[in-house]
Amino acid sequence: MHFDVLTIFPELFTPFVTTGVLGRAARAGTVTLQVHDLRAWAGNRWRQVDDEPYGGGAGMVLQAPPVLRAVRRLRAVGPPADVVLLTPRGRVFDQRVASELARRQRLLLVCGRYEGIDERVTRLVQPDEISLGDFVLGGGEVAAMAVVEAVARLVPGVVGDPESVAEDSFSAGLLDHPCYTRPAEVDGLEVPQVLRSGNHEAVRRWRLERAVEATVTRRPDLIKKYWHDYGDEVRRLVGELAPQLVPDSEVEA
Repeated sequence: MHFDVLTIFPELFTPFVTTGVLGRAARAGTVTLQVHDLRAWAGNRWRQVDDEPYGGGAGMVLQAPPVLRAVRRLRAVGPPADVVLLTPRGRVFDQRVASELARRQRLLLVCGRYEGIDERVTRLVQPDEISLGDFVLGGGEVAAMAVVEAVARLVPGVVGDPESVAEDSFSAGLLDHPCYTRPAEVDGLEVPQVLRSGNHEAVRRWRLERAVEATVTRRPDLIKKYWHDYGDEVRRLVGELAPQLVPDSEVEA
């Protein structure tokens, strides 16, 4: 899978793309990421890509012409690219969106800055607008990194153990179960005996119970969101641990 990132701060991505799992995937060619400096399409000797907003107000706005030139040029070379605009008004990014984007061949992520991007970019390009959530960042670079990280993990061959990806939090609409490693005792707290029992079915059941317990306690909103994706076992556990979260249509008369 290939990622293009359009930004005025390309230097932010150097350590990101060369470190950890993503770095290994990039070196292996499983995932490729190319960062492009928006200022290269500025069209003036000062490399300026922003200006004051019409109507007045604080801050600056990224101009439409350099962004349009960059997007059109990048889309004209290589495989077809789906444009993603990181913006607070986009649909909220979650694991379902990550899975959807992982099925694309190439993504072009456009990072906003300042007060945003000239509205005509959205109207002419019609990008997939994505937000990390209801908070404000200085620009789209951190959001773009989060999208790349989450999507790249789902590309076959990026993570060494595919099972670990399948068991990640949110992959099944549940928070992750508690994890333990050596030593077996820390400050009087021991690893649950079931995890040392060697009984794989008991371990699986314990982990699922703890995952459901964590979800109904800390993120009950996920139960409603993912209810129709759950198997019978998860639904049964939700009914036992938090019957008030079971949809009315599922409650027996």
